[in-house]
Amino acid sequence: MSLMEGMCKIFFVLIIMLPLIAKQVSATQHVVGGSQGWEESVDLKSWASAQTFKVGDQLVFKYSSGLHSVVELGSETAYKNCDLGTSLDSKNSGNDVVKLNKVGTRYFACGTLGHCDQGMKMKITTVAGNAPSTPASGSDTSAAAFFPRSFPTFLLFSPLLILYFLL
Repeated sequence: MSLMEGMCKIFFVLIIMLPLIAKQVSATQHVVGGSQGWEESVDLKSWASAQTFKVGDQLVFKYSSGLHSVVELGSETAYKNCDLGTSLDSKNSGNDVVKLNKVGTRYFACGTLGHCDQGMKMKITTVAGNAPSTPASGSDTSAAAFFPRSFPTFLLFSPLLILYFLL
């Protein structure tokens, strides 16, 4: 095998493998409220229930600074009562990032007077990073249904790569 053939094979492997490896280690950034962002008009409860939040993911709160803020509340009671006086953290930049670094439930509300009472709040539950996503239907026959999220996808291609180098 010539040097050029060897380099071509290495380049081929890198082109195939790098995106697969990167997908395994990348976290998801959830823009709260979707394209509308952190706003009063968004049904935040519905938006949050349609997401799967995993350890390592990030919440991105986009809103008009000065009009809204993000307050993390410490309990379900504080969340239900919009008790902003017991907040764990408060942000007001208009482009705030919250890292989801552990399994559990977290509570967020807008700190602007009256906004939480009008529904500008959300509760999210973070699951383990290797937890499977819930399929949309009960009959998923894709490869993802047979391998856990933590399974390194690139290993599925290993036999093909070995054959490629042997030929």
